Amino acid sequence: MRRTGSHFFAPHTVAMAVLPCLLLAGCSTTGDLGRPRPNIFADQIAPMVGDWSARFRGEASSWFHLTDDEERLRDRAWRIVLPAHERSDFDREVSKLAHARILPVEAQSNDIAAYHRALTSGSFASQASRYNRLSEDANGDRLLLGQFRANALRVINADRARLRTLDISQQVPPEQRDPATQRVAENEGLMLWVCERARFRLKSYRFSLDNLMVEMPSREAVRAERAIMALESELGPACNLPLIGVLGGAGAPAGRGPVVYKG
Repeated sequence: MRRTGSHFFAPHTVAMAVLPCLLLAGCSTTGDLGRPRPNIFADQIAPMVGDWSARFRGEASSWFHLTDDEERLRDRAWRIVLPAHERSDFDREVSKLAHARILPVEAQSNDIAAYHRALTSGSFASQASRYNRLSEDANGDRLLLGQFRANALRVINADRARLRTLDISQQVPPEQRDPATQRVAENEGLMLWVCERARFRLKSYRFSLDNLMVEMPSREAVRAERAIMALESELGPACNLPLIGVLGGAGAPAGRGPVVYKG
């Protein structure tokens, strides 16, 4: 908590004060993988407020620079942790704030019907277009998960080397040790979070397919079903990672959800 004059400002108070600006910035323009284009809010304000908020919640937060593989891991995580359909505007903004660590990951929606509502709310030429979109989303997730796993394995190996060096080296000053272990916790939390949201997407796709078949049966459902089955097959290996266990291997300590630092 910080004191200015006669007023106290807690990190969550600062976060609430800048939320409208961050939301406006996040809604403006997007770059690769739907991430915000470089701007002062995404590059400076959001990481700063996110760090305050994460520390206020008692989560690990490292000031170390991200490695190239850690940067790419966060870029690939972006698509998976956001809602699958761009029409889910509010849920997408909440997920962006969770990715920036301004909000906890528990703030995200777990409504598996949300994707179906967004998919059927727009105007499509025919029911085939909806099935095609469902197939494309499932296939896109499957391809990205394969890349994410390869990237995650490189990060895990680097983190193992990081921790081994901490154990054996006498040259690393004490002030470097906590940020190092906190970065490993952040990386592991990101991997757990991505797998959690990937499973949620899979459930959402299955819900949508079943309800599309009830509302507007189509031969295109066969292709969508195959895409969803392929995603499910990829999800198992992608999330069977040899985690170090900083977060216990199954979630964050003290009942909190996984954590992630915005890259």
